[in-house]
Amino acid sequence: MMVFFLSQSDKLHICSAPRPWLFVGLGNPGDKYKGTRHNVGFEMIDAFAKAQGIEMNTLNCKAIFGQGFVGDAPLLLAKPQTYMNLSGESTGALAAYYKLPLNRVIVFHDDMDLPCGVLRLQDKGGHGSHNGLKSVIYHFRGNREFARLRIGIGKPPGQMDPKAFLLQKFNASARERIDTALQEGVEGLKLLLLKGLTESARRFNTEQKYKHIRLQTMPT
Repeated sequence: MMVFFLSQSDKLHICSAPRPWLFVGLGNPGDKYKGTRHNVGFEMIDAFAKAQGIEMNTLNCKAIFGQGFVGDAPLLLAKPQTYMNLSGESTGALAAYYKLPLNRVIVFHDDMDLPCGVLRLQDKGGHGSHNGLKSVIYHFRGNREFARLRIGIGKPPGQMDPKAFLLQKFNASARERIDTALQEGVEGLKLLLLKGLTESARRFNTEQKYKHIRLQTMPT
């Protein structure tokens, strides 16, 4: 039997290996919901995976799943297939399986409190009546100390039912804004992996603040 001994430098390298980040996009599975406002979390995952050449081709903890690296940063990508209101079943299981602290988890979700196409990167927060976030928080045992990438979709017009609004597809002008936002989100997330959450959020949110001011009075 051969016995291998690790040098001190090898031990330090193993101990200092960075924990992976877990990026989770919220949405509903199936063609019926593809392209709807409530599924922009899925779209952000897809945009990031495509940009980084990460294949989303396995199923893990009830999620479509992929993994790779951005620079030296290991990364896990997931789209829960549980339907929106049960997203936490998958997200909680993935964080537990990979033994991740919640400060290595980022959830991407639609947000009606932001104008269409405006993004915000936050280190923690509540659920804002978002059922997917409610489920995630529940499966994190009430802990809200995880980051979010909020993707603005705007508010429903007039007296329109918010549920119906969420399940509608974007019109042409809103679709253009979302496509631009997805690319901005990809760049912001790459910065996060290289510079960390605090520094990247400061830079990213400053840029998005000016976009917010410009877009908030424009119709979608």
